[in-house]
Amino acid sequence: MNAPHLLRCARNDSIKKKTVKKNILIVTSEFPPQPGGIGNHAYNLASQLSLNNYKVAVIADQRSLDGEEEQLFDAGLNYKVHRIKIKRFRVLMYLQRLIKLMALVRSVDVVIASGKFSLWNAGFCSLYRKRKFIAVVHGTEVNFKNTYLRKSIELSLKRFDHVIAVSNHTKSLIAYLNLNVAVIPNGYDSDKWNPSVVPFERLTGSPILVTVGNVTSRKGQLNVISHLPILKLKYPNIHYHCIGLPTEADDFLSRATELMVADHVSFHGRLDDLEMQSMLMASDIFVMLSNETTTGDIEGFGIAVIEANALGIPAIGAAGSGLEDAIVDELTGFLVPHNDADAFLNSMVEILKKHDAFRQASIKWSQKHQWQIIIKYYMDIIRNK
Repeated sequence: MNAPHLLRCARNDSIKKKTVKKNILIVTSEFPPQPGGIGNHAYNLASQLSLNNYKVAVIADQRSLDGEEEQLFDAGLNYKVHRIKIKRFRVLMYLQRLIKLMALVRSVDVVIASGKFSLWNAGFCSLYRKRKFIAVVHGTEVNFKNTYLRKSIELSLKRFDHVIAVSNHTKSLIAYLNLNVAVIPNGYDSDKWNPSVVPFERLTGSPILVTVGNVTSRKGQLNVISHLPILKLKYPNIHYHCIGLPTEADDFLSRATELMVADHVSFHGRLDDLEMQSMLMASDIFVMLSNETTTGDIEGFGIAVIEANALGIPAIGAAGSGLEDAIVDELTGFLVPHNDADAFLNSMVEILKKHDAFRQASIKWSQKHQWQIIIKYYMDIIRNK
């Protein structure tokens, strides 16, 4: 065999090596069709890696009792989702998840763990399997007030080859560990969030405020309700619409009644994507006045803000949280203390006065967070040693 032919073969072998795609296993504490920001992130991460010709598998919990909802959803995916069936005794689920991970990790090159249970499992697994382990931290899992939980996460994170934080705020929570942490913001599916959606016609109020997210203390709906007595003095027809699982809706409605603003609040529950987008399109301002709970639950990023921005809806969010990476203050909206009604009102006035400018800036900002762009940062880390 002559030298030029040998060089050609070597070059072809080199090209093949460069184009070989790695097998990826994503271990996540949440996954659609059930709601949740971590699940939304894991789903898009898996889908985008698959679209880029990586072989992807996912380990996730089954949240429904019979599993039919998950089976129907998983059937439409082009990668395998291994569901851990719901158990009365949760410790059995944790053990089953670990066993599944130990079995599947043998045939993969990279393990990406997202969510606290996934961090524990993958951290433990790294003791026995030499693979590339990547941690994705969102916020709450690195902000536990319980000493035992916090220390266990610290030990787990030290086992990973790479740590990715979804915001600079989340990164700051683990700065004391002196880890090499990359910040990659959450992304949104630009095919799904389409500004051509027809606005919802029967939405009450003017101006219209809206929040998308589980109705809980952490998401901040109660903070907005607490501001309504002041807001309605300037805007008598103001109305606040809450979309999402009504976990604490009854308690929040009771508080609204006490403040005599119950007529200015509506809880719509969980909506399908089209109905939710139509309702957003009919609103004026997206609101997320998240606050930290006593257990350390926080807003790590706030992808719902970016999704609203994609539809041209500017936002007001809580300062001192991951929302600082999701909102460009005074350009796509405003960052205010979650308990400052006057600051909130002033922000509303400014947005409504220059709504078209805020709308255009919001759309432009959201385009930087399309998953087609965000996934490139993940692929860089997957390829790097």
